[in-house]
Amino acid sequence: MAKAREIMTPGAECIGENQSLEEAAKKMKELDVGALPICGEDNRLKGVITDRDIVLKCLAVGTDPRQVNAGQLAQGKPATIGADDTVEEAIATMTNHQVRRLPVIDGHDLVGMVSQADIARSMPEERIGKLVELISYD
Repeated sequence: MAKAREIMTPGAECIGENQSLEEAAKKMKELDVGALPICGEDNRLKGVITDRDIVLKCLAVGTDPRQVNAGQLAQGKPATIGADDTVEEAIATMTNHQVRRLPVIDGHDLVGMVSQADIARSMPEERIGKLVELISYD
């Protein structure tokens, strides 16, 4: 069975917890991604911010994205997957937390991100529909 490190997108770039949502959005555009890990001054993972978070939790309520830091949207302990955990464990974690992307951790180091699409590319075609059904949320 494949491990997270075999299917992940390596070299995930963080947005600092004290950087603005505007900076996060610009970085997402530059990297062509929909989510960024949020890292603290201690270089530890604090959360994950998505383009959807920026829209719904900032823009849609009339808040200026230059005035809100990424860390303000980091809530609780982020769901992660270990680099040597299996794809099945990644699916279970995504399902339990209803997320489509997971930071991949090796020890205390962020080594990549695994997405629903990364998992789908590693699965037989007949199982992809069930994967999307399990991870999808309203």
